[in-house]
Amino acid sequence: MEHDQVREVDPDVADALENEVDRQRSSLQMIASENHVSEAVLDAQGSALTNKYAEGYPGERYYGGCEFADEIEQLAIDRATELFGPEHVNVQPHSGTQANQAVYFSILEPGDKILSLDLTHGGHLSHGHPANFVGQLYDVEQYEVDAETGYVDYDGLAEQAAEFEPDIIVSGYSAYPREIEWERIQDVADDVDAYHLADIAHITGLVAAGVHDSPVGIADFVTGSTHKTIRAGRGGIVMCDEEYADGIDSAVFPGGQGGPLMHNIAGKAVGFKEALEPEFEDYAEQTVANAKALGEQLAENGFSLVSEGTDNHLVLVDLRESHPDTSGGDAEDALEAAGIVLNGNTVPGETRSAFNPSGIRAGTPGLTTRGFDEDDCRTVADLITRVIDNPTDEDVREEVREEVDRLCDENPLYE
Repeated sequence: MEHDQVREVDPDVADALENEVDRQRSSLQMIASENHVSEAVLDAQGSALTNKYAEGYPGERYYGGCEFADEIEQLAIDRATELFGPEHVNVQPHSGTQANQAVYFSILEPGDKILSLDLTHGGHLSHGHPANFVGQLYDVEQYEVDAETGYVDYDGLAEQAAEFEPDIIVSGYSAYPREIEWERIQDVADDVDAYHLADIAHITGLVAAGVHDSPVGIADFVTGSTHKTIRAGRGGIVMCDEEYADGIDSAVFPGGQGGPLMHNIAGKAVGFKEALEPEFEDYAEQTVANAKALGEQLAENGFSLVSEGTDNHLVLVDLRESHPDTSGGDAEDALEAAGIVLNGNTVPGETRSAFNPSGIRAGTPGLTTRGFDEDDCRTVADLITRVIDNPTDEDVREEVREEVDRLCDENPLYE
């Protein structure tokens, strides 16, 4: 993948771009929130729509010359509607966090109450962490997963909600390996007269393909990222019933951001079209099958998995029992040196810190895009094991790196 026009103007950036492509080609990208979009999506995101301001919405813009921007945004909206089935879709949020922001801004006042999952138990910064605007603007309490089972404690959530009386309950998580019971959380929200926001950022593609139950039609609001398991243009999406449509649209623009990134919306439209093809369901099913195989092999190799497995695209490994002297950060660094890129992650009952946690999170969306199957993912689990068992052994890293090279050659990316 060449960047000839960039190279003519800026060789330094061209070098970095080509090095990034080589990095993705030659290593295993297992960060659960990442994926490899198609060259068609890349093409759309690098298009002349970069030049276009289109503040407003299709048919109601604040600038002229928006006829093609309107056409593309409407295609993205229509395709998202077909994929997920909501009454209203907004495809303009620049990220999943800004999609969440739009929901909060549309229905909450500063100081209102949010009940969401604790970050160290698999939640997300935009659900209420004090370092994020959510924790600074709103009164946030956080629920937890059961430390013994690794599953959301739905009964404990109900008890906490009854005592806290939140204005909104947030479900949907960034490091939770099990299927989410949307209706149980909706029942809790109904009992305390709260709104329910389901954030499907990680599982957007799994929901679109029908391999994870959908919260659309259950929760009041559904948000997501569009570049993770669904492999579309980078950004966010908000879905809701028609009664909330005007509030959401106003909260996105002008409430939370200015002109939409129309080139990214073009990438969303292209990616959504790809997700409507029958092959995408096969991809989503394989992503889950690969994660199960990865987790099963890691468990067989002696690792402790949070919740003892997975229903989705990721596994969460607690290193404290099997490798008490190795932190998630140490494991991340050693694995990256061997060509396996994932991230250190907090685990329920965390005894270290978010900066040097006790676990690792490994996802299969990117591997599956490259063509990996269950056998490949079992091999990857064995490679991960070899590195974490010998985190400072340079010979082991080199041997694993050679195996990574073989797997990458057998499953090429961006040929």
